[in-house]
Amino acid sequence: MDSTSQLKKNLISRIKESKDVNFLSALQTIFDASEQELYQLTAEQQSSIEISRSELQEGKFRKNDQVISELREWLQKK
Repeated sequence: MDSTSQLKKNLISRIKESKDVNFLSALQTIFDASEQELYQLTAEQQSSIEISRSELQEGKFRKNDQVISELREWLQKK
């Protein structure tokens, strides 16, 4: 068993056995904080992400290899 699995089993066991409301509340706070977004995005940034996701779903994108190829062709013409 890997160390992550063992750690999870140990924590689950300790949580199940605990009767300390303050301890359990502190754990809940830790879990809640770890689930929050790492970055606070502005409304404009969130909108841009949504637009990009829509474009991806609609197939409005080019593969990286294609873009690099086009750039190389363009640079050779310079």
